Amino acid sequence: MRKQIFQTIAIAALWIGSAQAQTIPFPQPSPTTTISQNFATSKIELSYSRPSAKGRKVMGDVVSFDKFWRTGANSATTITFGEDVKINGQDIKAGKYGLVSFPNVTEWIIVLTKDLTVNGPDAYKKENDAARFSVKPEKLNDFVETFTIDINNIRNETCDLILKWENTAVRLNIMSNYDERISKQINEVMGKDNRPYFNAASYFYENKKDMNLALIWINKAIEANPKAFWAYHLKAKIQKNLHDYNGAIESAMLSTELAKADNDDAYVKNNEKLMTEIKAIPEYKPAPVKKKK
Repeated sequence: MRKQIFQTIAIAALWIGSAQAQTIPFPQPSPTTTISQNFATSKIELSYSRPSAKGRKVMGDVVSFDKFWRTGANSATTITFGEDVKINGQDIKAGKYGLVSFPNVTEWIIVLTKDLTVNGPDAYKKENDAARFSVKPEKLNDFVETFTIDINNIRNETCDLILKWENTAVRLNIMSNYDERISKQINEVMGKDNRPYFNAASYFYENKKDMNLALIWINKAIEANPKAFWAYHLKAKIQKNLHDYNGAIESAMLSTELAKADNDDAYVKNNEKLMTEIKAIPEYKPAPVKKKK
């Protein structure tokens, strides 16, 4: 009887130990990360696992040359584009893709595949390729211990996707096709009531479009809100682009007065900087001072 009791206690102890072991949160050797980066009018999202060098030689060893690499570790690496883009000049439809590569000393082949589960050479099928890119690797001065995929050098219409590990980096240029789409939408919306005059003028200014039309729209925005110092500041920048330097100075001064009344020091400084830039333009000539009657 006592023997049975001891056996029961031993089994219970093993079961408790096993249950506890299953709940211990051990760290991942190659932790998984997800990135969501706003870009253009949508997002780029990445999901991948990040192995570390840990004293090993990476390129040509951990990452074999001229062979399939899942471009990470563990599960498949995936990338999602929220809108149509161009990558290194190739048109890529919005959607989710697997990201794999074939590294080499002088050239990497980076592949977007329609298969979202490819994490090994046996699973990879070339007929599922959505696009292939031939990229020359770059030499990094600083050592990168942990494999990293960055979305960097972000502007309104372009950014770089950069893969980095050890002393090697490869990059793809991503360009959005948003301008034609937004311009069409602006033209449609501006024909309706409650028009977004300020946003439309700002978009035209930032993207170097029709400045005369931008000026019309910003004047409409100011009519709707005469105390909008930010609108006067934008008007000054548009006028500067139209070479109406004295008009730009006048708008910047009005913006400054309104910004001071609203305790917005940032816009006061922005206006001062803008006026300094205008006065430094060789073609600028101050308006004649009006004589008092």
